[in-house]
Amino acid sequence: MAAMARSRRPDPRQGVFETLLVLDGRPVELDAHLARLEASLAELFPDRPTPAIEDEVHARSATLKCGVLRVTVAPGQGSGLRVHIAIREARVEFVPDSETNSTQGPAGLRSFVLEEGLGAFKWADRSLLDQAQARLPDHTLPLIVDAGGAVLEASRANLFAVRDGALFTPPLDGRILAGVTRGRVLEIAAGAAIEAHESVLDRDDLLAAEEVFLTGSVRGIEPVASLDGETLPGGRPLTEQLAAELRRAWLGAPVA
Repeated sequence: MAAMARSRRPDPRQGVFETLLVLDGRPVELDAHLARLEASLAELFPDRPTPAIEDEVHARSATLKCGVLRVTVAPGQGSGLRVHIAIREARVEFVPDSETNSTQGPAGLRSFVLEEGLGAFKWADRSLLDQAQARLPDHTLPLIVDAGGAVLEASRANLFAVRDGALFTPPLDGRILAGVTRGRVLEIAAGAAIEAHESVLDRDDLLAAEEVFLTGSVRGIEPVASLDGETLPGGRPLTEQLAAELRRAWLGAPVA
């Protein structure tokens, strides 16, 4: 069952952040992440100059074989913005595998009602989602739905459903994050002549789907195995096809 509806918004004083996968010293999808971060800062803090970040990201990435950078930008003292970059090693199973079509273990989702979603920014204040996550078992994520039951996004990923061989994903209506990997998957689908739609989805749409998967900037494509304790279909041919193409893109190979 869904959690009780909440309306509290994240604290903007904690700023916004981007999470980047680093492979062999190369920040994956760096231009897209920086563009989203800069757009967020320009809208949230229009009177504060946007700090230069790219050179520092490259410098911090240079020695990483496989890692993750979290770049947080928040209001500092005075009229400026402060930047903090945290580094952690990535778990091997999150690395795109260019040799197989396998994806990592499937996730479970549990509905969590948030009346208007989290909005279009990647807020550094994750306290509301952390509280929801703390009540869930391992490998299960909060799935944010609105007060009317429309599915928005998972706590750390965008969501896709497959029906009749076509992709469906919630629209960018200001209530969800415009995920970098979400955008890349839509580009891959267009290049492969896979039909894709941005449309409102609800819980019944996910339960009736042939495949359900998540997209994120570190884990790539994650299949979803269950929703609110109900098992979803196990076959994932389109999920695996898209995951293989995404890995190729992340590893620097041309996308077919």
